[in-house]
Amino acid sequence: MTLQLFLHCSSVSRLEFQILKQFLFNLSDLRTNNGTKFRSSSEVFIKVGYGALNSYSIIEGSCSTTLPCYKFDLNNGGKTKEESCCREWGNSRRPKTLLHQLKNVVKKKEVEIEELCKTHYEEFIRAVDELRGVLVDAEELKAELSTDNFKLQEVGSVLLIRLEELLECYSIKKNVTEAIKMSQNCVQVLDLCVKCNDHISKGQFYPALKNVDLIEKNYLKNISVKTLRMVIETRIPVIKSHIEKKVSTQFNEWLVHVRSSAKVIGQTAIGHAATVRQRDEEMLDRQRKAEEQNISGIGDFSYTLDVGDFDEDSILKFDLIPLYRAYHIHTCLGIKEQFREYYYRNRMLQLNSDLQISSSQLFIESYQTYLAQIAGYFIVEDRVMRTAEGLLSAEQVEAMLETAVVKVTSVLEIQFSLMDSATHLLLVKDYVTLLASTLRQYGYEVGPVLETLNKSRDKYHELLLEECQQQIVDVLANDTYEQMVLKKDSDYDNNVLAFNLQTSDIMPTFPFIAPFSSTVPDVCRIVRSFIKGCVDYLSYSAHSNLFEVVKKYLDRILIDVLNEAILNIIHGASFGVSQAMQIAANITVLERACDYFIRHAGLLCGMPIRSVERPQSGFAAKVVLKTSRDAAYIALLTLVNTKLDEFMALTENIGWTSEEVTANANDYINEVLIYLDTIMSTAQQILPMEALYKVGSGALDHISYSIVSAFLSDSVKRFNVNAVMSINSDLKMLEAFADERFHSTGLSEIYGGGGGSFRNCLMEARQLINLLQSSQPENFMNPVIRERNYNMLDYKKVASICEKFKDSADGIFGSLSSRNTKQNTRKKSMDVLKKRLKDFN
Repeated sequence: MTLQLFLHCSSVSRLEFQILKQFLFNLSDLRTNNGTKFRSSSEVFIKVGYGALNSYSIIEGSCSTTLPCYKFDLNNGGKTKEESCCREWGNSRRPKTLLHQLKNVVKKKEVEIEELCKTHYEEFIRAVDELRGVLVDAEELKAELSTDNFKLQEVGSVLLIRLEELLECYSIKKNVTEAIKMSQNCVQVLDLCVKCNDHISKGQFYPALKNVDLIEKNYLKNISVKTLRMVIETRIPVIKSHIEKKVSTQFNEWLVHVRSSAKVIGQTAIGHAATVRQRDEEMLDRQRKAEEQNISGIGDFSYTLDVGDFDEDSILKFDLIPLYRAYHIHTCLGIKEQFREYYYRNRMLQLNSDLQISSSQLFIESYQTYLAQIAGYFIVEDRVMRTAEGLLSAEQVEAMLETAVVKVTSVLEIQFSLMDSATHLLLVKDYVTLLASTLRQYGYEVGPVLETLNKSRDKYHELLLEECQQQIVDVLANDTYEQMVLKKDSDYDNNVLAFNLQTSDIMPTFPFIAPFSSTVPDVCRIVRSFIKGCVDYLSYSAHSNLFEVVKKYLDRILIDVLNEAILNIIHGASFGVSQAMQIAANITVLERACDYFIRHAGLLCGMPIRSVERPQSGFAAKVVLKTSRDAAYIALLTLVNTKLDEFMALTENIGWTSEEVTANANDYINEVLIYLDTIMSTAQQILPMEALYKVGSGALDHISYSIVSAFLSDSVKRFNVNAVMSINSDLKMLEAFADERFHSTGLSEIYGGGGGSFRNCLMEARQLINLLQSSQPENFMNPVIRERNYNMLDYKKVASICEKFKDSADGIFGSLSSRNTKQNTRKKSMDVLKKRLKDFN
C-alpha cells in the first residue's frame, strides 16, 4: 500500500523538518497489530516545499522536482483490505466502487496517523529539540568545512598548476614517442625504398617486388605522414609497371634467343637419337653373329650390354631462367593468367612461323634445319611444362603438337610428291624417323607423320627401281662378257665371297678365272644396295612383317628390272656364241646369288638365321631367272646351230653320186668337230653340267637334223650308197666325239643311266644311215622293227630320201659284181619300201 502525505508549510523551520523526518523514521519501525512490518512495496512519500532548499534523498533517491522527496518503506506483513480492494477493482474494472473503498481507507488511516501523533507527541518534541542542537553543530561544522576548504583550495591551486604541467609533459612525451615511432616507420619504409631502387638498378626484380609488397602490406597503412604515404602509394604502381615492362623485355629477348637455339637443340637431340640407333643396330648385328656361331657350333658366345646414360642437361643446354623469372614475377604481380596466355600465344606464333618452309631454298637442302627446329621447339616446351609448374597445360601442348603434326604432314606429302630421287626420299625419311624417335623420348606421338612415309613407300621404291634399272642396263651394255680374271685375294673377296658365289670353300690360286663376267658382281652390288635402300626406308615404320615386304620388292627388281634387262640383251643385242654362253653362265650364277639376296635381306630385317636359311618357296625370281636362263640357252643354241649350219652347208660338196668311196672324212666334219670341241671346252669351264649337257645335246641333235636335212635338200637330186658310206664315216667320227665328251665331262655319271648320252642325239641320222645301208630296208614298214630300230625316222622324210636313193647294177654296184645277187636283193627290198611308202602316204 502506498501513502502520499503532502505537507504544504513553507514556514517549517529546518529544525522542525528534522524532527518530522525523525518521526517518520520511527513510524516506519512500528509494528502492526499482527506483529509484521509494512512490505517493501508499500511506500510513504512526503513532499515538503520550503524555499530554495536543495533536494535530499533519505533512503532510495530523490525526486527531480525542487521539493525534497522522501521515500519510506512501510512494510505490512499480511494482506490488507486495501490490497484486496485493489485486486477486486482490477478484476471487476469498477472504478466507482474502488474510489469509495479508497476514501474509506484514507479516512481510516488518517485516524490512525492522528492517534499515532498524539501517542508520540512528547517524543516528537524531544526529537525537535535534539534536532535544534544538531543544527548548531552543523553550522559549526559548516564553518570548519569552509575554512578547511579555503586552505585546501590554496594548496590545491599550486598542485593543479603542477598537475597541468605534468599533463602537458605527458602529452609532449606521448607526441615525441609517436613522432619517434612514426619516424622509425618512415625510416624503415625509406630504407625499403632504397633497397627496392637498388634491386631494380641491378635487375633483381623479384627482391624489389618483395620489398614493394612488404611496404604495401606492412608499412604503408602505418605511415602517418600523408605526403610520404601519397608519394609511395603513387610510386608503387609505377614501380610494378616498370618491373613488368623490364621483365617482359627480358622475356621477349629470351623468346628470340630460344627460337634461334631451337635448331641447335633439335640437331643435338636428333644426333643423339641417331647415335643410339646406330649403337642398337651394332648390338643387333653382334647378336646375329653370335647366333650364327651358336648355330654353327663354333663355340661359346657372349652378349655385351652397352649402357649409356643420357644426361639431358649436359647435352641439351638451354637456359629457362628468364622464363622462370618472368613467370614468377608475373605471378607475384597477380597477372599470372595474363602471362600464361601471352606465353602460349607467342610460342604458337613462333611455331607457325617455324612450320613455314623457305621458298628460296630447296627442301632437300633445308629439311634437316626445318625438322630440327621443330624438334628443338617441342623439347623446350616439354621442359617448360615439366619445370615451370602451371605455365603450360597438357591441353595447350597437345594443341601445339597437333598443329605441328598437321603442318609437317602436309609439307612432307607435298615435298615427297615433288621429289624425283629415291636418295632424297630416303634421306628425308631417315631424318623424319629420327625426329619421331626423338619426340617419342619426350612423350610426343607423331603417328600421322610416320603414316606419310608409308604413303610414299611405293613412290620411293618406284624411283629406286628406276635408278637401279638404269644402273643395270648400263652394266649389261658395257660388259664385254668375258670371264673375270681375279689377280689377288682381295678381288676374290669383293667379287666372289662377298656374294657367296664360290663353288668351293678352298681358296683358289691366283690369278683365278671366274666362271662369270663383270656383270655378275656389279649386278649383285646394285641389288644389294637396293635391298639396303628398301630396308632403310621400311625400318622404324609401322610394318609388322618387314621381311615379307622387302622380299616382295626384291622380287620386283630381279624380275621386272634385272630379268627384263637380260631378256632385252638376249633378244635384242647382236653378240657371238661366247658372249651368249657367258650370258647364260651369268644367269646361272645370278640364280645362285638369289639365295644370298634372300639371306642378306633377312639379316638386314633382323630375321633369325634359321628362318632365313629355309627354302623360300614364295620367291618367284629364281623361277623367272631359270626361264631366262633357258631363253639364254635357246639363244646360245641358236647361235651355235647357226654356226653349225655354216659348216653343214659344206655337205653340198659331198660326192653324192661318186663311183668310189672316199677314204678320208669329208671337209665339213672336221670343221664341225673343231667347233664342237671349242664350244664344249668353253661351256665346260663356265656352264653348269645341266647347261653343258643342253649345249652338247642341242648341237649334236642339230647336226643330226642337218645330216638328215642334207639328204632332203633340193640340191641333192640323187645319191648312192657311196655317199651314204661317206656320211656314215662322218657320223662315226661324231659318235666317237660324242662318247668321248660325254664321259670326259662327267655327264655320263648324271645322264648315263637314262639313255641320255650324246650319241643318242645323233640317233635320227644314225637310223637313217642304217636304214639306207640295211639289206632289208622294207623292214621299216614292220611296226616292231621300226619301233626298235627306226623310231626316230619320219615316214615322209624316209619316203623322200628313198626316192633319191638310185643304185643300178651297172653303175653303182658294177664294181661289186661278186655280190650282185645281194645287192639286187637290197634293191628289190628298197623298191618295195618305196612302193609301200608311196602307198602309205
